[in-house]
Amino acid sequence: MKDVDTLIKWIQESKNIVFFGGAGVSTESGLKDFRSKDGLYFEKYDYPPEEILSHDFFMEKTEDFYKFYRDKLNTNGFQPNITHIVLSEMEKIHKLDCVITQNIDGFHQDAGSKTVYELHGSIKRNYCMKCGKFYDENAVFATKGIPKCSCGGIIKPDVVLYQESLDDEVVSHSIEAILKADLLIVGGTSLNVYPAAGFLHYFRGKHLVLINLEETSFDSQCDLVIHEKIGKVFEQIKKEVL
Repeated sequence: MKDVDTLIKWIQESKNIVFFGGAGVSTESGLKDFRSKDGLYFEKYDYPPEEILSHDFFMEKTEDFYKFYRDKLNTNGFQPNITHIVLSEMEKIHKLDCVITQNIDGFHQDAGSKTVYELHGSIKRNYCMKCGKFYDENAVFATKGIPKCSCGGIIKPDVVLYQESLDDEVVSHSIEAILKADLLIVGGTSLNVYPAAGFLHYFRGKHLVLINLEETSFDSQCDLVIHEKIGKVFEQIKKEVL
């Protein structure tokens, strides 16, 4: 593929590469995304998924929140795919500065990536709202009902729900990385979620590349757009770069 050959050439020439990814990176592991025609937002529930995954809903209908959360966001049985693995290998050979992800599945770290900025948090981190004690994902996914701390407090996932703000430190690191990048690879995202999608406006480098199956509102602003499965692109990157 000519476009992928161009991307590989830019990867080989670049000194500061940042990858910015969304749900499409993990759908090839078998997880569902939110906004595609087969995504969670098109399934039928008693409440719209955007309402369920809101701060107010969590506080007011906690048990209903956890029914949806366990049913749809549990990654047990799923594994990182070729894209996660290649990004990890690119970091190891100092070809990638960091990953900025909108995903909450933790697959980048599972694949071995060290510098990962999780804009929307992670299902692998959970905290007691009363005492702050840390729990891993088993405290939620291996239990029923509302998960409780040993102190009696409710355990809450460290994920950014609707109506909640992004973590200031994560935002700061992400913007700094994008400002320093000479190549920004954006993959598997519709770029419909703000403020995360707005981070692309901070890019000042040479090449902005977008890899996504469907068109986005950012296509016209990119130096290269590849409408292809991201895993297929990264298979080729693996052959030529690693």
